[in-house]
Amino acid sequence: MLRDRYDNVLSTQSQAARDHYVDGLDRFLAARAGVEAAFEAAIDADDGFALAHLALARVRQAMGRGEDRMAPLARARELAADTTAREKAHIEAMGDLVAGDAASGYRKIRAHLLAYPRDALLAHSCCGVFGLIGFSGQAGREAEQLAFTNQLAPAYGEDWWFLCQHAFSQIEAGQTGPATETIERSLALEPDNAHGAHIRAHVYYEAGETKAGFDHIEAWHRQYDPSAQLHCHVSWHVALWAMELGNTARMWAIYDADLTPPIDRPGKWGPPINLLTDGVALFYRASLNGVDIAPARWQALSAYADRFFAKPGIAFADVHAALAHAMAGNMAAVDTIVTGAAGPAAPVVRTVASAAKALAAGDWCAVTDQLTPIMAEHERLGGSRAQRDLVEYMLVSSLLERGQVDEARRLIAMRRPLKAHDAAIARIH
Repeated sequence: MLRDRYDNVLSTQSQAARDHYVDGLDRFLAARAGVEAAFEAAIDADDGFALAHLALARVRQAMGRGEDRMAPLARARELAADTTAREKAHIEAMGDLVAGDAASGYRKIRAHLLAYPRDALLAHSCCGVFGLIGFSGQAGREAEQLAFTNQLAPAYGEDWWFLCQHAFSQIEAGQTGPATETIERSLALEPDNAHGAHIRAHVYYEAGETKAGFDHIEAWHRQYDPSAQLHCHVSWHVALWAMELGNTARMWAIYDADLTPPIDRPGKWGPPINLLTDGVALFYRASLNGVDIAPARWQALSAYADRFFAKPGIAFADVHAALAHAMAGNMAAVDTIVTGAAGPAAPVVRTVASAAKALAAGDWCAVTDQLTPIMAEHERLGGSRAQRDLVEYMLVSSLLERGQVDEARRLIAMRRPLKAHDAAIARIH
């Protein structure tokens, strides 16, 4: 009887299929390159291995290749009858998520994890700021994320994947000290873990350690395979900190090589949501620091948003798309987001999108008035605290433009005290 690394029984008699599956799972959990190839190799070794087909479908969904996910999903469901009870439940729960029914998938995954907490692929879907909890649109989701990983902790112990995800929950809940200790344990167990390196960067960011964070993530970026899932977002961290440290040339070099959409060069790619949101955040924060952003760059991001996120519904993407459209002068697209915002976070999306339109018009009073009521709940948009500093800085900059420097200082002191020296808001000093 073959088992995965988490001691779950696998319905395959092929040692090679098992080994390729475990390799693919580890690659996926660590955001390393070669994930799809590993699961394809598992299928080649045993075409009747249901979980390998399902994992391949999930990876293709995560890579933004939704059109390629349905065939392996259908094959996994076809094979489910000949699997264990755990695997049947795994296929049913993850199958709903891969098929596009996130709400049903989430309910089934949470129920499944009560019985099988070490089913890591399912647990992973609920982790991180882009996971099912992170993108739930609910108030209090940062606390829910930490409660979720705390609940899993006894089942995982000193597992490198779990520790890095638990550290992310801790840092997003404001537990900088515990997060530092947890992520260091994770990286000591598995240094070749891009999620761990990325989460370590967030810990540096929240601690206000700009130079240490830049040195850490730039070193990782230089050796990270550009075909891997997290490469473009790691590039954003490098570019953002390069800008903070005054190295605008390095910022542009990274953006042009690794973040400019669409990435269609051989060996490089990036999920559309990262390419859009990271580009918008970098441009806006750089512009606050006096960096000239050519109109054509904003227009390119606006066009990219129109291509991939024309229909509102993903709150985090929608607010970034709104800012890209507003800065590009595409006000009709902003209005589409304002009127078409959907999902639990729709009221927050409408407000931020309206504020983006006012910001582009230089109506600073409107920006202040619109953003102030939603500052206590913008976690509902999804994304990390580092990413949602975009909204914080939109409000701070509106106050500065109105000459309300003392109010801007108070706002940062109350909400983001360790970010007071960020280049984007240097005018508060």
